[in-house]
Amino acid sequence: MKAAQWQTDLQQIRQLRLFDNVALGGLNRLLDAFRCCELESGEVLLSPFDRNQYLYIVVTGSLKVYLGSLDNQPVTALGPGDCAGEISFIDNEHPSAYVVATEPSSVLRLHRDDLNSLFQQSPQMMHNLLKVLCERVRQGNQKLINSEQNANVDKLTGAFNRRWLEHVFERERARCLIDKQPLCLLMLDVDHFKDYNDQHGHLAGDYALCLVAHTLRRQLRTRDSLVRFGGEEFVVLLPELLLQQAIDVAERLRESLERIGSFYSPLGAQPGVTISLGLTQMTKRDSLASLIARADQALYRAKNSGRNRLCH
Repeated sequence: MKAAQWQTDLQQIRQLRLFDNVALGGLNRLLDAFRCCELESGEVLLSPFDRNQYLYIVVTGSLKVYLGSLDNQPVTALGPGDCAGEISFIDNEHPSAYVVATEPSSVLRLHRDDLNSLFQQSPQMMHNLLKVLCERVRQGNQKLINSEQNANVDKLTGAFNRRWLEHVFERERARCLIDKQPLCLLMLDVDHFKDYNDQHGHLAGDYALCLVAHTLRRQLRTRDSLVRFGGEEFVVLLPELLLQQAIDVAERLRESLERIGSFYSPLGAQPGVTISLGLTQMTKRDSLASLIARADQALYRAKNSGRNRLCH
């Protein structure tokens, strides 16, 4: 990074977020503390391995932010008006990410020693920086939420995955035992799914699994958990339902798919599928493994009895 000659344009500066609503009369005094620098394409501005002493404001060009490694996909891009290094600038710790110029760019640089005097000169600038910091925190929190949600969801069907089942079962088991409420577990399997794939292709089979997940989800309550257990198998956790109530739900699920003779997919019209189901109710001594084992035995009986039916 090298120092650059820069022609001050107060109107342009006022467009930058950090100087939003800062009085024109005070801008020249504020800008005396900033230095303009040029970055080459590919130049690393910030790195987790180097302590940062500066706040950077992008004036021209574009920068990208990478977490963990430069080999990862960038998590965001910074353009004119955006700030970089604001957190490490304030707490004097190492940056949490790499910031790299993706094209020739120019930035304004402020050393952290000038922070206090600048805030005294312009409370509005302090307010603007706090807004930037709040947005960074919210964006980071949302990324964590999205990451956690993605880790719990089957990408094909949108149903929860086994990781989520293990988590939610412990929570629901404890709650139902404390509240003296029943808990039922339903295991279901798409009938003759291998034959379906062989006849119509694996892509058609994927669409059929999506149909199953979508159809079942529409029939369930928000407190129920639909889980893709593996392959063509699904598990449904049904809290606060007695066995007979869960039987009614399971039959409704089975019938809802039985009624779909065909469905539209990007491949064109495809034949529908049916499901076999095994149901059991939790006892005080049950673990998730024992509950699934019992539901699986009931599912096995349903398959051996001709499929497209429920056993418990």
